[in-house]
Amino acid sequence: MSIKRRFLLWLLAVPLLLVLLLQGWYFLHICWWVNHNPTSTAFMRAQLSLLQEKNPKAQLQQQWVPYNRISNHLKRAIIAAEDANFAEHEGVDWEALQKAYEKNAKKGKVVSGGSTITQQLAKNLFLSGQRSYARKAQEMIITYMLEMVMDKRRIFEIYLNVVEWGNGVFGCEAAARRYYGVPAAGLGQQDAARLAVMLPNPRYYGRHLDSNYLGRRTALIMQRMNSADLP
Repeated sequence: MSIKRRFLLWLLAVPLLLVLLLQGWYFLHICWWVNHNPTSTAFMRAQLSLLQEKNPKAQLQQQWVPYNRISNHLKRAIIAAEDANFAEHEGVDWEALQKAYEKNAKKGKVVSGGSTITQQLAKNLFLSGQRSYARKAQEMIITYMLEMVMDKRRIFEIYLNVVEWGNGVFGCEAAARRYYGVPAAGLGQQDAARLAVMLPNPRYYGRHLDSNYLGRRTALIMQRMNSADLP
């Protein structure tokens, strides 16, 4: 084999090896988190860095609570609002993605994402907020890793504890105490539904809790909550 050909093979092999090592790094973290709680996520660290650019002493509001200390009203509301087929799909809801694509094409802009709870968790745990096909592909890979290693209840427990709920507010315990002065276990049906509706744009709705859209959407989610299947 010529030196030139060896060099070309090496150029191809090194990136492939790095990609495989990265996937292994993701997979080992996911395996660890089956029985250990994440102390932070890539998204949390990015947001903290932004907050500390303005205030070096800024800290995130977040407190981990186990699954059985989170209101079932909140669990049902989030599934109804974010991922109605969470208990059934294997990480990606292809039907929801197709509907989102058609809706976005009709509107001429991105108005719906179609991401499942597992996909959102994959992104929050490891990835940046930038949109690209490469990032989306990596999100899909991590999503299937999560579904392969964890059961739905554990996926949902981690999601509920790390998802963003306002500027510097992460997890349902911090959100419940910030907006309603109660622990996550004490959330009633209406407050839970309103928190679920905030998720697509939490920093905006954290400042506009009295918006008309939030009120209308909350009423709709309350109607759907009872039919949501919990893991």
